[in-house]
Amino acid sequence: MKKYPTSTYFYFIIPSLIGVLLFMTPVLTDAGWKVPIAILANLLAGILAPVISYFTVSMFAISAIGALIAKCIPRKNTKEPSILDSLFYVNWFWTIIRLIGLVFASMVVFNFGPAAISNENTGGLLMDPNDGLVTFLFTIFLFAGLLLPFLTNFGLLEFFGTMMVKIMRPLFKSPGRSSVDALTSWVGDGTIGVLMTSKQYEMGNYTKKESAIIATSFSVVSITFCIVVLETVHLERYFIPYYLTVVLCGIVLAIVMPRIYPLAKKEDTYIDGTPVDLSREQLPEGYNSVTHGLENALTVAHANRSPGQFLKDGFRNVLDLWIGVAPIVMAFGTTALMLAEFTNIFTVLGMPFEPILEVLGLPEASEAAQTMVVGFADMFLPSILGAGIEAETTRFVIAVVSVSQLIYMSEVGGLILGTKIPLKFFDLIVLFLLRTIISLPIAALVAHILF
Repeated sequence: MKKYPTSTYFYFIIPSLIGVLLFMTPVLTDAGWKVPIAILANLLAGILAPVISYFTVSMFAISAIGALIAKCIPRKNTKEPSILDSLFYVNWFWTIIRLIGLVFASMVVFNFGPAAISNENTGGLLMDPNDGLVTFLFTIFLFAGLLLPFLTNFGLLEFFGTMMVKIMRPLFKSPGRSSVDALTSWVGDGTIGVLMTSKQYEMGNYTKKESAIIATSFSVVSITFCIVVLETVHLERYFIPYYLTVVLCGIVLAIVMPRIYPLAKKEDTYIDGTPVDLSREQLPEGYNSVTHGLENALTVAHANRSPGQFLKDGFRNVLDLWIGVAPIVMAFGTTALMLAEFTNIFTVLGMPFEPILEVLGLPEASEAAQTMVVGFADMFLPSILGAGIEAETTRFVIAVVSVSQLIYMSEVGGLILGTKIPLKFFDLIVLFLLRTIISLPIAALVAHILF
């Protein structure tokens, strides 16, 4: 094993422990269990509530106008793009989406245009200065972007990745380092998991297939949100069997989904086009998983000793998220919520699920059918619609499936589309439906046993 100075061990251990504390250690608050990064974001959101909406619109304007200006200026260096290049040189599709996000946000904040956009259940829900998703994303992006290098730049991923590869690769078709993504999402927040996955893909640590698998299999909702869902359907006394069922569905889906379309068809190449290199996961002669993981971790920590580089990486993360991701969430999220609020499209799309629910022996199948698809717009809608159903069996299934679906356009889905993770809108639709179909019988079986 290579020799490193004692200071390098501290550069590995201390920043990594800080990262684990910030992103992966739940703390009990008045609002339930939250990780410190979310607590900080909530505190800042409360302080900035009077101005956060205006700041959000300003950043959307910079995002959209900057992309339009970039269309008029040819790129000077395509091999080593500057931060401005990466922020504003996007294709016409994403430029238009940024403009739509700006228009939607402006209509909500300055109260003009169609009421359907600024409605409290559509754009107004996302832009609410107190607890809106988009406004909250600006504070969570600030802390997550600045502090994410604690998890990614000092060897933590390399250390655990080497030890976990024998579990993650055969079971989930993903590298060992994705175990940290999974745990960060599970105990923290799915949005943080998506951000972490995107950055690892851009850094060349995940292939296209691996990043797509990790973002759509491990970016689960937090434990706190599971409690809220259960309270909404009035089944909070069943939290333990409920959460165990969610975990079971999550594991089954994480095993099955990478092996079927569309994830199975994704290219197993890195962002620069080179094919997957599994040799990096093999143990050299004379090493075991712990010693090899430690050496890999120390190598990374030794190369990232500069505080200036840490801050540069952090601020670049923040700008990338504020300018490149948030407008996409606003555009897609508002559109999906308008469809759910003002059309019967999800009722119609839910009709094929009615006979499936009847075969599974679930009461009030016709009322529950629409809840199977409306979650594509927002994760909370199935619970709201299902709260009035009398049968506890059916409400339990709705609560489990709504959390297991994972692909919500108002949050994780919109976030994925805003990153460089190679998943298209059609992919997300297919993944959402497959996750629904696979988790349904598992949830129904447990519900029949429980009730």
